Formats: sequence, structure tokens, C-alpha cells
Amino acid sequence: MKNLATTDPQIHDLINKERDRQEKHLELIPSENFVSLAVMEALGSVLTNKYSEGYPGKRYYGGNEYIDQVELLAIDRAKQLFGAEHVNVQPLSGAPANIAVYFALLEPGDTILGMDLGHGGHLTHGHPVTHMAKVFNFVRYKTNAQGEIDFDNLRQMALEHKPKLILAGFSAYSRNLNYQKFKAIADEVGAYTMADIAHIAGLIAGKQLENPVPIFDVVTTTTHKTLRGPRGAMIMCKEKLAKQIDKGVFPGLQGGPHDNNTAAKAVAFKEALEPEFQTYTKQILLNAKAMELEFKARDYNICFGGTDNHLLLIDLTNKQITGKEAQDTLDIAGITLNKNAVPDDPRGPMDPSGIRLGTPAVTTRGMKEPEMKLIVEMIDRALTNKDKPEILDQIRGSVIELTAKFPLYPELAR
Repeated sequence: MKNLATTDPQIHDLINKERDRQEKHLELIPSENFVSLAVMEALGSVLTNKYSEGYPGKRYYGGNEYIDQVELLAIDRAKQLFGAEHVNVQPLSGAPANIAVYFALLEPGDTILGMDLGHGGHLTHGHPVTHMAKVFNFVRYKTNAQGEIDFDNLRQMALEHKPKLILAGFSAYSRNLNYQKFKAIADEVGAYTMADIAHIAGLIAGKQLENPVPIFDVVTTTTHKTLRGPRGAMIMCKEKLAKQIDKGVFPGLQGGPHDNNTAAKAVAFKEALEPEFQTYTKQILLNAKAMELEFKARDYNICFGGTDNHLLLIDLTNKQITGKEAQDTLDIAGITLNKNAVPDDPRGPMDPSGIRLGTPAVTTRGMKEPEMKLIVEMIDRALTNKDKPEILDQIRGSVIELTAKFPLYPELAR
């Protein structure tokens, strides 16, 4: 068989260009990270050739004796990481995982109480543009003026709307969640509890943040982001819900799992069980706090008052620049983050008032607090001089110098 460079030089070239981009840019999108060579090796393995609809020991195809062992290893390691009673590692991504839970536990028309997208939630938590909003009745809670979840208001909403499921989780919220308060309110109204920990799963696995798995009925997560695995997801739940959840994933929503991805998840879980992973996740938090302090010193408006996790949401209104302008400017300077709405944003989602950034990927490269201060200085300089190409070019050069000190995959150096 011919290799990629021979078979498809265009794709080979684009992959190399993307690798160079990752090497020479500062990756600050909080939902992105860099996997290990071992995870990439599993992703590119012969397991991609196999079909394995069903679950270990209950497949619809033959020849799955080794696939079963791979999936069972992934499940066992996930249980160890999170103290879960039951784990399904087959969901292909975070959104399908959430949807599978909804259909497994609820009936169309049932009410779900989740976090408003504009206040840090996620599209799959009930935004009107999603198909799920046409199937289920989503009611969305918000944060208060101090950037905290108002649990008194949340309780009143629960008493009024009688949700069948109360959802805790976010994609742009930077504070800790009080899972016990969510649980108490859910118990009062007879609702299931579901946590979406896609962003903070690695921080929980690394024992830096509280673990909702022993508390909640169901917990979903992606396996990339802070968990530093392949792009995929999993669902953890109480044993009493195991059959419902498994049926919700297959055959309810998906066909055969991606076995190469399952193997890569297993590798990432093994890595997360090592003591070094706790050191890594602790540094993620230290780096995020260092960024917060430096941004505040430069008069940036940090939403929710600061960060307890890996990300920052910044309202740029006082800087006379929009989120899109900031994202585009920083792209030129070699710094990658994303535009993002802020709470009750008066601007539209394609050109919002804020930016979202985080520290998982730069921490994976080995950067620490001094580098965070330098990065914030470069961001501030770029945004202050957004109309000066020569200064953006200078910052781009500084980014290349910095990233060269922290090579991404030195084992693959050409």
C-alpha cells in the first residue's frame, strides 16, 4: 500500500501545514488541547477497519474478541478515574452524548432546566436554534450580577416549571459549580440530575475540581479538552440507569462505535491515571489564575469576576473592540482564541462583545506563569495596535520565538 505522501500529496501537505500552524501558534481556545503520540497512534491503528455494533459480549458482528477487550479497558479506566458505577464510551461526540441522555430518560415535551448559552451554557442545553429545542421544553437559568448561579432563583424556576431533568454544566462559565445544591433542588421536584463536564473532565480526573459523578444520576463529557484524549465522548451514570443509557446510545442514536477512537480514549484514561496528570491539571489552574490577574491589571473586564477553572471569558466593551475583531487581529499575531458572547450580550453571536480563552493547550506544552504573563502582554499589545500591521508582525515573531522553546512534538522533529 502507498503512504499518504504518495497517495494524496495535497492532503499530506495540508496536514503538515496544520502541524506547523499548531507548532508556531499559541493555542488558547479552552476546548482544544494536544494529544500524546500514543493517543495519535491508537487513532491511526487498524482498529478503524472493524465494525462492532452492540456492546462487549453482545455484538451483532463476529471477530470482536479484541475489540471487546479494548472497550472493556476503556470502561474500567474511566470508572477508576471518576468513580463511576457505569460507563458508556461509545458516544461519538459531546452533543450526541447529551442527546442520547435526553431520549434515554425523557419523553418528547418533557421540561429540562439548563444553563443559558449567553451565561456560559452550551447549545445542547436548550438553545432555540437546536433541533432538541423542538423536541423538549427547555427552560434556562442565568447568572446574577456577581456572576454566580442564583440558586434561590433556580429553585423557584424548578418549582414553577417542574422539570424532569436539571442540567449543570457549561462551555464558557469560569466558576465552580455547587453540585449538592443542584441535587437538593432536583430531589425536591423529583427531577433527574445531569452534569455536562465536557470542559472540566480533566480537572476533575486530576483531582483539582469537585467530582459530580458520585452525586448526580448522569454525567456526560467529551474526552478531549482538559482530559487530553481523542475527539469523542462518554456517559457515566448510576447502575440503575445503565440499561436505559446504553439503549439510548445504541441502537437509539448511533450505529457501530469508532473502535480506533475507543482505543485512543483508553490510552488517554491510562495517562490521566498517572500522578503526572494531577501535576499537569494543577498547572492549568495556576496558569489561568495568572492570566486573570494580568488581564485585570490591564483593565480587562473578566466575566463572572474571575476564574476557578481553565478558562476566562472577557468582555471587551471598554476596549472599543468587538470579539470578532479581537479574534481576527490575534490570528494575524499568531494567537488563537475564539470570539464569544458575554452575559446578556447586546451584540450578535457572529460578532459578540467578548472573547474566550484558556490554558490547557499551552500548559500541555510546558508553559507556566511567567509565560502566561508574557502571553497576556502580547494579547494586550496586539489589541491596542490592531490597525498597525508592522506591530502585529513583531508580535507574531515573538510568538514564534516563544513556541520554539516549547516544542509540541519534539519526537517528530523534521
